[in-house]
Formats: sequence, C-alpha cells, structure tokens
Amino acid sequence: MDKFIASSDETMIHYTVSAAADTALVFIHGWLGSGCWWESQVKYFSAKYCVVTVDLAGHGKSGGNRHDWSSKRYSDDIAAAVNQIESKNIVLVGHSMSGAYALEAALAASNVKAVVLVDTLKDMDQLMTVQQAEEFIFSLYRKDFKYAVENVLPKFLFCDATPEGIRKQLQNEFLQNNPESAIKALKPLYEMDVVKYARQIEVPVRAINSAYTPTNLEANQKYFRNYKYLTICDTGHYPMLEKPAEFNKLLAGLIEDLGL
Repeated sequence: MDKFIASSDETMIHYTVSAAADTALVFIHGWLGSGCWWESQVKYFSAKYCVVTVDLAGHGKSGGNRHDWSSKRYSDDIAAAVNQIESKNIVLVGHSMSGAYALEAALAASNVKAVVLVDTLKDMDQLMTVQQAEEFIFSLYRKDFKYAVENVLPKFLFCDATPEGIRKQLQNEFLQNNPESAIKALKPLYEMDVVKYARQIEVPVRAINSAYTPTNLEANQKYFRNYKYLTICDTGHYPMLEKPAEFNKLLAGLIEDLGL
C-alpha cells in the first residue's frame, strides 16, 4: 500500500507497507534508487513480516524540495515511516549510503531491534572523507556525469557476473538525474560521522556483503558492539537485484538467527 508522511522538514516521504505483523522489515535503497529496488524482497518476505520500503527525499516518489541535505534529514525520513508502523520489532535494512542513515535512525527508535547493512561500511577504518569525495567523485560528476555513469562507475559497482539488464536499468536510472542533484543526494554520507553512530548503536548489526570487494571484520568489530556479516558471491554492489533468491535466503537466515 502506497503512503506518504511528512519528514521533519515537511518534505513528503513516500513509503509502502504490506500486511501487519509483529516484526517489520524496513528496506531503504541506496544512491539514486527507490523502493522499487526491493520488489523481490517485498514479494518474498510479505507472507511472514510487515514489509516496508522507504523512498528517501529526492528519490522515487518522495519530494525533492529539501534545503538542508544532511544525514540527519535522511535519518528523519526513515524515522517518519518507522513511526507509522505498529510492529513491536523493527529491522532496518539499508543498502549502500542508506546503511549509514539506518544506523543514525536506529538510535532514535526504541523498537528497532537490528540493522542489516547491504554491501556498505565494509571497512570502518577506510571511510572516505568529504574532501576525498570531492576530489575523486564529485569533480568527475561535474565534469561529465554521463561519462562517469557509463564508463567509470561500472568498474566499482558491477562485477563480471552482473546481468546486463541490471547494468542498463541502473545506469538509466542514474542518468535521470543531473550532476548537482546526484552530488546533493550523496554528499551527506561523507559529511556525517559514521564512526560516532557505529560506536553508539547497541542493537545487533548484520551485513550481507558482495565478495567483489573485501570486508574488514576486525576493523568493523572495533566500532560495532555486535557485528557479523555474510558474503554473497558473483554479484556487484546490488546483490538484492543481481541474485535476489540467494540474497533473500541469506537475509531470512539472519533475521531468524536474531530470533525475529
């Protein structure tokens, strides 16, 4: 069911909700995505859980008239939807940049019982600063965003096994944005103090990470009190799209292990 709720700055946030259940899985997309990225997960998990997808501000069907683009505003977007859910147990599932925002949102919601990171924050000792992002990412987008999307980003986002249809779908979605809106959407990730939130969060943090880049377990366990991860092979940065059946089984196992 499609719904809208005002975030803390009155930006209208679009979210979807399936049938009620004691436990809700809240799926939050990554950069330039939308709740549509979780279509396979909605179908798979709705029989047992309340399944929620959230479009962050500036993404999907949510409003884009925000003036203060910050991690706090993004976490408020998540909280606005979570606060409408009657389930007593909430699991936040954040892909890519939204993993960090899910951590921040979890600190403000007492009914969040776990956070699942999807191919993100794989090495907390190697987080990029906003200065580095400006030099290596944003300057490239400003120079030629289309070239970056078609020729540079694939080296970091896709692997050899990524289906061609997924590559084209994502690149087409990215190119619906202009360079400045793309930068505006991503910059808050590099401006926030992710380490601070990692150290504060007390609920279990789990991860499903693609094997195309390594996960530094030792580094992450320095910051998270309770961190474990699973690896999914032969996918790039979008395992829920590239190998949805395997991803769903891994996520289901994580949730069951948490007793939810």
